[in-house]
Amino acid sequence: MQRTDVRVRGRGFAAALLAAGIAAGPAVGPAAADTIREQQWHLDTMKASEIWQTSKGRGITVAVVDGGFRLDHPDLVGQLLPGKDLSGLPGGIGVDKSGHGTGIAGLIAGSGKGLGGKGAYGLAPDARILPIKININDDPAQPIDASGYLKQVSQGITYAADQGAKVINVSSVAGSSGISMGDIAELENSVKYANGKGALVVAGAGNSGQQGNPVLYPAALPSIVAVAAADRAGTATDESEHGSQIDIAAPGVDIFTSCVAESGYCKKHGTSDATALVSASAALLWAVHPDWAPNQIARVLINTAGKPKDGSSRTDFIGYGIVRPRVALTEPGDPGPADVNPLIEPAGGVTPSAPTGSPSPASSLSASPSASASASAPASAAPVPPEKDGGSGSGTALVAAGVGGLVLVAVVVVVVVRRRRAPVVPQPQPPSAHPRGQVPPPPSYGPPAPPSGDNPYTR
Repeated sequence: MQRTDVRVRGRGFAAALLAAGIAAGPAVGPAAADTIREQQWHLDTMKASEIWQTSKGRGITVAVVDGGFRLDHPDLVGQLLPGKDLSGLPGGIGVDKSGHGTGIAGLIAGSGKGLGGKGAYGLAPDARILPIKININDDPAQPIDASGYLKQVSQGITYAADQGAKVINVSSVAGSSGISMGDIAELENSVKYANGKGALVVAGAGNSGQQGNPVLYPAALPSIVAVAAADRAGTATDESEHGSQIDIAAPGVDIFTSCVAESGYCKKHGTSDATALVSASAALLWAVHPDWAPNQIARVLINTAGKPKDGSSRTDFIGYGIVRPRVALTEPGDPGPADVNPLIEPAGGVTPSAPTGSPSPASSLSASPSASASASAPASAAPVPPEKDGGSGSGTALVAAGVGGLVLVAVVVVVVVRRRRAPVVPQPQPPSAHPRGQVPPPPSYGPPAPPSGDNPYTR
């Protein structure tokens, strides 16, 4: 779910390079103040220079399940582990037509070695990327089979867990149309398997907030960390999906990262970028607390997030708040129990209902919308001021259907086997319906929300 605003394709576009702050070489390179790193505002806002004094994600593997990777990109050379191609497409894992996977990998673990050391950095530059290629449909004119896509995502999650990945990033989506009950069950089982192996799955909510706000998978699954995109002021972008599935948000506008353009760099926006930054934040935290379970990592990221401006514990637009890895590293608080999933049962008993909502218009992906769609992106607000230092269960509900006897059996199953329920295929409802139904209260562990002040997410 990443959109490209600027895609530079050659030395002949020197004016565009300079306007976008993208360097293609000494002949057309921008001034020193216009290096790629200096335009990565999200790193400054998230206080990367301070974070890196404590953690750069060393020793943590982040799996990126996406549409391919430019293996020779200067910012990614040495950052990529041997991966897996599950796409069934020609060319192998090193073919990335859209640049989507390349950009996500760069946002997580880019080394900045491109352009003579003036390239793009990832938030966790010492983490390593496990590239897993799936078919995310680089050609919107040829809609992909959503069921087949979800099966590849499930396979990718399982493979990543078997390879020892601690964080599994999925920045592409499929609508519910064409997805079966079995597809969702398979996805849920793969996430449970990954959690059991010690991995956290993070997924983008999608960029269809202005196109009906449909339920999109895999982010709609309750046991997955669902990420929304925010602007420089900490407000959810108009394109970002909203609803009870949203757990946390991160920067998702004017994001400079690696790509497959000739210059090697693009400016993008969308929940894909935000997802990568949440995944990187988890890697930073895990490098310091390697004995923590996935539930504890998720809980601390939620507890230390910059809270919604209206003072509520969460909203349907940015979830429990904007991810703040610096606060998570310096004041993590009590990570809570390892065996309680804060996304489902944060206070020990409130489990959300089954996902319901309107299916997407078509069974196709929205992983890499065209640059023309960028016109709908909201304008950036003022830069974010510094934040102040502040203070596996899974499953969707089993829906009974049919005659009274089946209803009774279903009820018994729900009561006896609470956390082993079969998910359902979302049924058509108004676009405002929320995929996860009832939203659990905020986690009861960790420090209280930091006091209001300069942080735009708490004032």
